[in-house]
Parts: sequence; C-alpha cells; structure tokens
Amino acid sequence: MPDAVVQQVNRAVVRFAGDSGDGIQVIGSLFSTETAIAGADLATLPNYPAEIRAPAGTTYGVSSFQIQFGSTEIFTPGDRVDTLVVFNAAALKVHLEDLKPGGILIVNTDSFGDRDLDKAGYDSNPLDDQTLKDTYRVIEVDISTQVRRALEDTELSTKEKDRAKNFWALGLVSWLYHRPLDPTVTWTEGKFSKRPEIAAANIASLKAGNFFGDTVEILHETYNVEKA
Repeated sequence: MPDAVVQQVNRAVVRFAGDSGDGIQVIGSLFSTETAIAGADLATLPNYPAEIRAPAGTTYGVSSFQIQFGSTEIFTPGDRVDTLVVFNAAALKVHLEDLKPGGILIVNTDSFGDRDLDKAGYDSNPLDDQTLKDTYRVIEVDISTQVRRALEDTELSTKEKDRAKNFWALGLVSWLYHRPLDPTVTWTEGKFSKRPEIAAANIASLKAGNFFGDTVEILHETYNVEKA
C-alpha cells in the first residue's frame, strides 16, 4: 500500500468532542503540547458541558476542545473546523454544523447504538445518511473495540480499558497532522507514575491509534504544518 501523500498547509483547525467523561480536555491539552513542541503557533478553546453532571450521552453533557495551529501567527482558535473527532452521537449533533464541507469527520461508531441515538435526539442513525458522506470525508472507526483489542493482554477491567479511548483518538489525529508522540508519552508516564499499568495502557492505546492511521488506508493524504 503506498504511503499517504503529505500536504503542506499553513494552518489547521481541529476539534475533539464527546461526553464530559471521555477525557476530551486531556487530549486537547496534550495535542496542543505536541503542536507547540513541534514549533507551530496556536490558540485553543476548551468548551465544557452546558450543565453540571448532565446525563451521559446527552447533548447537554458534551465537552469539546478546539485548537487552531499554523506556521504563521495565530490569534484565535478558529471558526470553521477542518477535522472533527466525535466520541458519541450527541457530540456529532452539537458540533457537526461547524465542520467545513469536505472536512474530515472521525466517528466512534461504538457509541452510535440505538440507546446513544435516542439520548442524542436522533430518530435514525445519521451515519446511514448518504448526504453526510457526500458532504464530509467520514472516517468510521470502532474506537472502543480497537482499544480493547490493543489492551486484551492486560489485566485491566473493560471499564479501565475504555477510558483509554481518548488516547487512541489522539494517536490517530497526531498521525494525521504529523505531531510527535513523545511529549504525550512523557506526560502520561509522569501523570500515572503511581499506576504504571494505567500509564502503559494509555501509551499502548495512543500508539495503536497512531499505527492504525499509518497502516489502514483510511485517507489518501495527511497534513503537515511547518514551524512558525
């Protein structure tokens, strides 16, 4: 399989969105650190749920983190989004309108079951709508399943494994934009120094997402933003 073509771009806007318990702010901050260390200028916009302790899976509980980064001076976190990562149906419903036509939409299909759709207020699965795929470059990935597979040899519980899905998504987006993983690995080892098994799981998940992008033909091109 030929390598993806690397497109040089002056700037990009990326948004992660999911439930408040999905670790969105964590990976948004880590992606920002990766980007800063790579030398790009950036501006960020953390966005917290509309309600404190909103029911999981509802639009009121959606959390997001947006970053605009570029090779020139960046003054705002951006308006229209180039790449949107959604961890559940509610996040898609809240944030899809901000994705540019032709933009990249990465979807965790494991959180688009009937109950998830009902909580988000969908009458039918939006991923079955051809209009969505005609408007955006949709990447459907069973992220939770991929994480469990990557961590199947560990002694962690299923719940603990599922908590690493944000790192898997970070690994994939880091591959897409050629961001270095080392800053995230270092942070993770320090953050979970008293629970090395959790650190190892998050790092394994991060690298699995990165490897997935590198080996599965999901896009024919990746993007690189030069140093500012």
